Amino acid sequence: MSSNELPPPAPLCLERPYPSSQKGGTLIAEDVADLAAHLKRLSEPDGYRPRSCPHCDCLRLHAHDFRERQLRGDLHERITVRRYRCAGCGGCWQVLPRLVARWLWRSWLVVEQALGLVVGGVVVPEQTRRRWRRRLTCAARSVVQALAASAAPALERVAAAVGLNATRRTLVERCGQALAAMAALVHRLMPGLRLM
Repeated sequence: MSSNELPPPAPLCLERPYPSSQKGGTLIAEDVADLAAHLKRLSEPDGYRPRSCPHCDCLRLHAHDFRERQLRGDLHERITVRRYRCAGCGGCWQVLPRLVARWLWRSWLVVEQALGLVVGGVVVPEQTRRRWRRRLTCAARSVVQALAASAAPALERVAAAVGLNATRRTLVERCGQALAAMAALVHRLMPGLRLM
């Protein structure tokens, strides 16, 4: 792509933040980067409990249930996810560890291996690899805007350095973070917005 060309727009599935009226959704535990840490947090009754409801700020979130999350192409094909229900608004929040790629049905390690970002042999269909590569080459405008509006000087500097016409891959490379960390950061800044 030449410097005069704009990257293709991001698919709508990546650009839809949660509506402000939505009760419930997905939270990402950014400090849980491996399976051992996830299992330790699950063993503690309050291990994954959010401090307050992201929708109504109620402080009473009750343990609702566990659900199994399928992970394809991974050594651990299933992972247990904790869900909480807010006593105030009734919203149900599931808490994913950072190692799980939201909406991709894989761990971030598998995604990074499939894209050649880290070394490892993993079996992922070629059509899926192409879709992931396309998503990384599309425009990162909404992600850059979220970083610029974050009120964090380091993130504002990254946003200014890459500019509004950057691709998602350029943004990840400039930040120097793994896909998992970058995706969790994006989701925290604007819940529902997806890196890929």
